[in-house]
Amino acid sequence: MLGAALPAALAGCNFAPAYHRPAMVVPGTYQDAQPVAPGAWKVAAPNDAAPRGDWWTVFNDPGLNSLEARVESANQNIAAAVARYDEAREEVEAASAQLFPTVTANATGYRTQNSKTVPNVYPKNLYNEYTAYGDFSYELDLWGRVRNAVGQARALEAASKADLATMDLDSHADLATDYFTLRGDDTSISVLDQTVTADRKAFDIVQNRFNNGDAAEGDLDQSQALLANAETQDADERLQRAAMEHAIAILIGVSAAQFTIPAAPLNPADPSAIPVPAIDPGIPSQLLERRPDVAAAERRVIAANANIGVAKAAFFPTISLSAIFGGQSASLGELFAAPSRIWAFGPSVSAPLFEGGALEAGTALARAQRDEAIADYRNAVLGAFRDVEDNLVAEEELRQENATAAIAARDEKKALNQASNLYQNGVDTFLDVLVPQTNELQAQLTLANVEARRLETSVQLIKALGGGWNG
Repeated sequence: MLGAALPAALAGCNFAPAYHRPAMVVPGTYQDAQPVAPGAWKVAAPNDAAPRGDWWTVFNDPGLNSLEARVESANQNIAAAVARYDEAREEVEAASAQLFPTVTANATGYRTQNSKTVPNVYPKNLYNEYTAYGDFSYELDLWGRVRNAVGQARALEAASKADLATMDLDSHADLATDYFTLRGDDTSISVLDQTVTADRKAFDIVQNRFNNGDAAEGDLDQSQALLANAETQDADERLQRAAMEHAIAILIGVSAAQFTIPAAPLNPADPSAIPVPAIDPGIPSQLLERRPDVAAAERRVIAANANIGVAKAAFFPTISLSAIFGGQSASLGELFAAPSRIWAFGPSVSAPLFEGGALEAGTALARAQRDEAIADYRNAVLGAFRDVEDNLVAEEELRQENATAAIAARDEKKALNQASNLYQNGVDTFLDVLVPQTNELQAQLTLANVEARRLETSVQLIKALGGGWNG
């Protein structure tokens, strides 16, 4: 009974420290969000496998939906992350194989000629020798080295899977952000195109007045400079749009030379314009459950913790069981006959006696790597909270900016119309038109920029929260 109980007891040895999730202070609510009901807080646990859904559909934009549908099948960053996950899965298989015996088959065949001029123990100088045997070996995992190595590999596999989820989320979010930036560029180009048209008409008016002696040469120069500045801004905005279009092409895995997106300016006055969705950030503990990068960081802590057990097991003897069974004969026909049978069985023990401090250094290294992983996990958590807080603040501030920018654009347009009428009636100089015209253009561009940034911030908030909320 004792002989059977001792191996079972030894098989349960495990020198890895007991794992505890690194302590973090998790607030009950976000600073810039509405407080949640009392008692809503709960302990967080990684839940990065929760379905995220096609969160980008909340924007109700067919163009965006069509592009997002192409990301997972064509994005090369996601393809690389899938390959890394496959690598991690195979690492688990390789580590798990150590839990089982190794069995190999061996066969040899020789025809041997011995020297006739020296003494020879063999009865013949020329003879055949055939050998065939199976080799069995198995390491007894008494100290948990193999089990901790498997646990480490499984934790790294889970971390790689979470990395894949992070890459998937990042790629979709990058596409949505770039798409709305491009839509903002379309809006600015539309404004600038209209401005160039208006400035060209204004220049014609000033030139006619100058030709008739009703305007000074300075008015003509200022009008021409205003038109040139608008054309310059228009060209620069088109350059930025082209770069953004090329960035989107990369995200969906196509050549920039073969990819175009039709222009579609944002239009807040249009009922079918893209809505900025209202997003409930939930509670901070949910964030830790939903962020795949946080889950990946914690699983690397688990892997580093298991690696300490691997390092500590190296201090203890390695005990293996080995056996061979087969046949050896001078005749191939008698190789498997009973008289030709060969076998051997026995344990082997290997114990470290002097390593020059290498084992102590290995254990210290494993502990330092665990501490590094803990620090990385805490940084990931702090970064996650910061991402949400940043975007909550940006969402509220941009909402207010949008309201004031719309008022400014409306009033600047009124001022420009009034100044233009007064100038055409000969009441004011062109300088009185120049300032409101410049201000009106800037106000329209600011409004376009704020509208695009509101949509981009909405995307970044969804990303910061770990994806769509359909759990």
